[in-house]
Amino acid sequence: MLERLARAGHSFVDEAGQLAGFTWDLLCESWALLKSRAALKLDGRQILEQMEEMGVKSLPVVLLTALFTGMVLALQASDSLEKVLKGVSQFMGRTVALPFLRELGPVLTALIVTGRVGSAIAAEIGTMQVTEQIDALQTLGARPLRTLGAPRLIAAVVMLPVLTVIAMVLGLLGGWIVAVATVGLSSLTYFGDIPQMVTLADLWKGLGKAPVFGLIIAAVACHEGFRAHGGAEGVGRATTKAVVTASILILVGDYFLTAVFRTLF
Repeated sequence: MLERLARAGHSFVDEAGQLAGFTWDLLCESWALLKSRAALKLDGRQILEQMEEMGVKSLPVVLLTALFTGMVLALQASDSLEKVLKGVSQFMGRTVALPFLRELGPVLTALIVTGRVGSAIAAEIGTMQVTEQIDALQTLGARPLRTLGAPRLIAAVVMLPVLTVIAMVLGLLGGWIVAVATVGLSSLTYFGDIPQMVTLADLWKGLGKAPVFGLIIAAVACHEGFRAHGGAEGVGRATTKAVVTASILILVGDYFLTAVFRTLF
């Protein structure tokens, strides 16, 4: 048993070290790409394509998820508030806004993008790896990490905050729909209650997490894609591992980011 635990611990540390080293290399390549005008001009189209893939094409599922999560949160909040004290459902605005701005907006958006985009990145790069297309790029003198990884990292870091803002707005609108249609609150009461409790710092706490989550999604997906081996089965394993690992790191990272922002703000 001790031997198995030791092997598991060694494997975990080894995986974490490889991912950390890969992420650092990917950040360096992305920074070099942004600094080089010639490289940016060459890869700019790919960056825009990745931004469209991660942002525009992920928008419908983000909109639906945020809208109905806000509606469910408002519905549950109205029942809970009325059980505590009759008439306090007038504070529903802050009850929906605070968790959505601080936690639900960035975390839900990141998990959705992980499932939709992170899996696609791992599968695409993994397929190139097992079919030796990446080896061909290296033979031609290209740098695969800069050509394939950097544009995806830049796109993820840029588009996650944009999607998070949209998710926040839709979450508040979902809560407003339930507050007006089900609870009977006026729009003025719902939206007027939000500034009483929610501050600009709450918004920044949520938005500050989004670029980090984007970094996690792109780095983990690219890392697993570049390590794929064993044909189609290996690509499937890499895709599954990318989604699971990124989702866990997002939730773990959310805790530590919350602790840091709690100290700073």
